[in-house]
This record gives sequence, structure tokens and C-alpha cells, in this order.
Amino acid sequence: MIILIVGFWLYLYIRNRMKGTMESEGEGLPLPEGTPVSSDEVTRLLEENGFKVISGKQRIPIHITINEGEPLHSRLFIDYFVEQDGMYYTVKVARERKPMEATGSSIRDHLLAFHLLYPQTSGVLYVDPQQQRIQCIRFQIDNEDEV
Repeated sequence: MIILIVGFWLYLYIRNRMKGTMESEGEGLPLPEGTPVSSDEVTRLLEENGFKVISGKQRIPIHITINEGEPLHSRLFIDYFVEQDGMYYTVKVARERKPMEATGSSIRDHLLAFHLLYPQTSGVLYVDPQQQRIQCIRFQIDNEDEV
């Protein structure tokens, strides 16, 4: 009986430690839920492709200080958050006035910040409603010491 109790306690201990490790890896801003979402061409395209839209446009304020000088302000906008098969994604919609080229540096400049803000997501969906196309972009950052 004692072996069963110790075994059960050990199982719970290991499970809670593993859960804590998984949660700490996914640190970042919490995923928003419940933000109103209006039905439009992009949400219909996402839903037709099996994504559930869980949140509408998010504004992320950024405060910047350079050399202890006057503070500057900016913001990032995420168009939607979606879920599919238990995996969450941030969504950016293609804009004519700010096109993204299909190069590593352009994708990095346009989308990497969203992955860094929400590392618990599985990627960034780049939606082009004119071409009716959804691209899933995933980032993997190597921890190499090469410069």
C-alpha cells in the first residue's frame, strides 16, 4: 500500500513539474479571447479553411526611450487570433500599401515581432484576401553563438 501511495505521489509530482516547465516555455503576452469579431472576407476565408476566430484586432502599445531622453510611443496591431486543432495562431492581413516580399528578411521584418510577443502560438498566418490565400509562417530561432 505504501508503494502505491509513493508511486501515485511521484506521478503527481512529475506531472506538475512537467506542466510548469511547459507553461514557462510559452511565456509572452496572454492570448486574448472574447474581443468582438465582425464577419468579413478574411474571417470567412479563415473559417472556410478550418480556423476558429477567437479574437479580433488587438492593439499592443509600445513605449520607447532612447538614451534616457523623451519617451516615444508606437504600437503593433494584430488583426486576429485563431485556433485550429488546439493550436493558436496570430493573423496578419496583407495590405496593399505595405506589401511583404517572399524573402527571409522581409518576412522577418513584417512578422517576427508577433512570434516574439506570443511565443506560445504555433505560427503567424499571413492572409491575402485578394488572392484568397493563407500562408502559415513558423519561426525557429537558433541559439548559436556565431556572429
